[in-house]
Amino acid sequence: MPFFTEIQIPTYSCQLDYSKRMMLLGSCFSENIGQKLLDLKFSVDMNPFGILYNPDSIANSLEILLEKKIFTADDLFQDQGVWNSFYHHSRFSDVDQEKVLEKINERISSSHDFLKNADFLAITFGTAWVYQLKQTGQIVSNCHKISAAGFNRFRLDVEQITNRYSKLLQELRQFNPDLKFIFTVSPIRHWKDGAVENQLSKATLLLAIDKLTKEFGENTCCYFPSYEIMMDELRDYRFYAEDMLHISPVATDYIFRRFCKAMVSAESMEISAKVARIIRSVQHRPFNPSSSEYEKFLRANLAEIEKLNAKFPFLDWSEECTHFTQELNKIR
Repeated sequence: MPFFTEIQIPTYSCQLDYSKRMMLLGSCFSENIGQKLLDLKFSVDMNPFGILYNPDSIANSLEILLEKKIFTADDLFQDQGVWNSFYHHSRFSDVDQEKVLEKINERISSSHDFLKNADFLAITFGTAWVYQLKQTGQIVSNCHKISAAGFNRFRLDVEQITNRYSKLLQELRQFNPDLKFIFTVSPIRHWKDGAVENQLSKATLLLAIDKLTKEFGENTCCYFPSYEIMMDELRDYRFYAEDMLHISPVATDYIFRRFCKAMVSAESMEISAKVARIIRSVQHRPFNPSSSEYEKFLRANLAEIEKLNAKFPFLDWSEECTHFTQELNKIR
């Protein structure tokens, strides 16, 4: 007898595998899933502008990548000695203006090239609420702790989102005709908006994505129900972090497994299990690092890497090989 309502997720016709490339943009939920894919050595470019929450800021970022825009000092502002960009997360900020521009422009250049050859673009909407800078009218990606008095705050509606993305997805397909789109809505709640306002925001995002998936068709555009999995299958506060708003590592792992089952090919799932075992072996700390058993353990892992490398030469094992070799040299 089932004790929860399970979300039925179809096996998508377009499958991610180790030969394919995926770019992820959006909220910190994108970072959680993207980091897990990176850890398993999938070819991933994750949030080249940092964490983004609203559809407008994500669209701005994609347009910048398409244009391969070069940022200059005029695109930055200084606050309390720190240089920031309203298009970027604070991870790009620095007291050194040149360092900020270098980080921003290097990432735009590399991500432009990645997007040109990507197979999938995964977009996670977090909230329909936006902050518009009064001085310029720009909807910002990050307020950088500037006073709220400097912004107008409002909620995007369904038409605003779909109108912009209908045009943007067509431009992306012209730029990269093989690109497929995966939309998802972050299960993380924006409680500062208020309970009702948060639900209205999520509903707006869901309706907009529904219109886009119908417009472009399931062979080009699909929806992964991470929000619904959290709301229905994991509807218990034990699956949230301490703030009761973000999701816990257990919930992230569960949603990631559901994502892989639906989106990742069976062969790549088998490979990822082997990759995960080797990564765990790197983290292993032996009781006796001079023992013959530990030497066998190290050699077995190097042999497994050699076997996988022969079959899948595009996987990068440099860090793991260095670790196992250094450990062997200590024994010798």
